[in-house]
Amino acid sequence: MCAENLKRRSEFEWYIEPTGKMHVPVIIYADKQLIDAMDDQVYRQAANVASLPGIVKASYAMPDAHWGYGFPIGGVAGFDPEMGGVISAGGVGFDIACGVRALCTGLTISDIVPRKAELADALARRIPAGLGSRGKLKLSLSEMDDMLVGGAEWAVERGYGNRSDLERIEERGKMKEAQPSFVSDHAKKRQEDEVGTLGSGNHYLELQKVVELYDELCAKSFKLAVDDIVVSIHCGSRGLGHQVATDYLPKMVKAAQSMGIELPEKELACAPIKSDIGRQYIGAMNCGINCAVANRQVLTYLVRQIFSDLLPKANLVLLYDVSHNTCKVEQHSVQGQTKKLYIHRKGATRAFGPGHPSLPSDLKVTGQPVLIGGTMGTASYILVGTEKGMDLSFGSCCHGAGRAMSRKQASRQWHGKDVIRSLAERGIIIRGASTRGVAEEAPGAYKDVSAVVEATEKAGLAKKVAKLEPLICVKG
Repeated sequence: MCAENLKRRSEFEWYIEPTGKMHVPVIIYADKQLIDAMDDQVYRQAANVASLPGIVKASYAMPDAHWGYGFPIGGVAGFDPEMGGVISAGGVGFDIACGVRALCTGLTISDIVPRKAELADALARRIPAGLGSRGKLKLSLSEMDDMLVGGAEWAVERGYGNRSDLERIEERGKMKEAQPSFVSDHAKKRQEDEVGTLGSGNHYLELQKVVELYDELCAKSFKLAVDDIVVSIHCGSRGLGHQVATDYLPKMVKAAQSMGIELPEKELACAPIKSDIGRQYIGAMNCGINCAVANRQVLTYLVRQIFSDLLPKANLVLLYDVSHNTCKVEQHSVQGQTKKLYIHRKGATRAFGPGHPSLPSDLKVTGQPVLIGGTMGTASYILVGTEKGMDLSFGSCCHGAGRAMSRKQASRQWHGKDVIRSLAERGIIIRGASTRGVAEEAPGAYKDVSAVVEATEKAGLAKKVAKLEPLICVKG
């Protein structure tokens, strides 16, 4: 599968007809410039996804799509369990429920400027970040199981937040079908002191300033105004999520072989949703989701403590928390019939439109806030889901800028100290756990997030609400 198979359906929609073993077409949402920069591997991987059993409607790729592990990052696919549909560990990824949480602070830029450096130092000192970072919270085996079942609700019950926080998290912060017995002891051991840690790679904690509004009604509903300060937390399920994927990928390869499922590549490892291994992975994956939202909840508690100490007039209220490496059971229309589908979003964000029953009452009017991370030197965006997007992509959109080059390439092209220095000249304070990690995450290693968001809006997947620019970035 290569670029020659790609046809343009409209200015922001591209199409690959089903051929060979594909059950459904590939649909890519992007403008011409983003398509031209997209690796051919995205088309091949999306076409491979289209060949999996039980897939419905299409194999989708978002405007930030790039090559991934099995599924393209930025890939979305829905599977019908009544048609032999599958669950794929490769379609969820290693960092299960990696996502973004945004907190309104009640502060403006004038409140921050006098204490900006002090705040950056406090965040870097008190938020555990970096490869193998460890937190002060150490869980026993029974506490671990409670966390894996309870998610953010568990964290709130232990005092790490408010019950009102739960209303602004997908599934109210708790996946109900989590089964800790399907999570290995090794995965639990890796996580015993990682709850409340940022991790490494592209994870970050940012202090951001709202610089532009696009939808006044939604902005008012989200309590956003120009010059407001927002805290953004981007991280996932840490060692536990990675180990769940590591444990289940080889099991799924064997299961696929034994059940006659032909895999175009082993990274697409999957199993029928109704099989034993499928059921076990779903139980373990839901534990990973709960782990991720519990992690972000504890980090929120730490951030609130820091602001309380340095800027006591701040009031950090959760705007929304949304993941972008998941598989969730959702109701969607397929050929005029409402069906229960297993929606994989690999590096893609849930973006439900107005009126969706899963949203809290105040968000049913506007639609779901959608949090799009940029880079430490470029903008991030807050979008909102649309009714049109529910039909176009199962209510999904992009998750960020999307990498333009590998971490290895980036570390060859940039030096971390130079990146930190150049951003400081623009008034952006970087606190990184390692200079190599900063180099790997250099802004130039990513696509243009504004172009990605523009294509997302023009395609109808979500609408722009606000643009934010970084002031302080703590990098893992």
